[in-house]
Amino acid sequence: MMPERSDDQEWAARAAAGDQQAFRAIYRAHIRPVYWIAYGVLGSAADAEDIAQETFVVAWRKLPGLQLAGTSLLPWLATICRFQAANRLRLLQRDRAHTADAVGETVADVVNVEDQVISAELAERIAEEVGSLSELDRAVFRLCAVEGYAYRAAADELGVSHAAVRNRLSRVRTHLRGAVKEVRDA
Repeated sequence: MMPERSDDQEWAARAAAGDQQAFRAIYRAHIRPVYWIAYGVLGSAADAEDIAQETFVVAWRKLPGLQLAGTSLLPWLATICRFQAANRLRLLQRDRAHTADAVGETVADVVNVEDQVISAELAERIAEEVGSLSELDRAVFRLCAVEGYAYRAAADELGVSHAAVRNRLSRVRTHLRGAVKEVRDA
């Protein structure tokens, strides 16, 4: 199930106090979106996996000082991820600059701050919208969109029909697209 707003806050407080189970819950809840953010910046599955892991290592170290101002940890994790990915891009650029066969290749050495702010706003808005869904819709979204379940497997897990999962996920995606459009148009 997608984390409830209070789940992130509770998990963060427990993890900050050293509770590894709580941190595992944070990891399980947010690893997929963090991975996709890294992949979007880097365009490489291997680098995205590394950066996603590094994001959670940094988060573990920073949790004791975190003042969770929002409802979700995702915008905070997304920011850490983007900075880690930008550092990786700079490292790749340096490495390629020192490689003789890198003639003509370019890697951006800056990350657009405006894009980062929009991405953080977007992640927060998506987290808010997902949090406002019914329990069943959140479960369908988590299983199909986050964890990659097939409709039939999600239906079996939730005890509903295949059509119910398909229709609910379609409505949730349409709803989220509207929220994304609002943030981008703002």
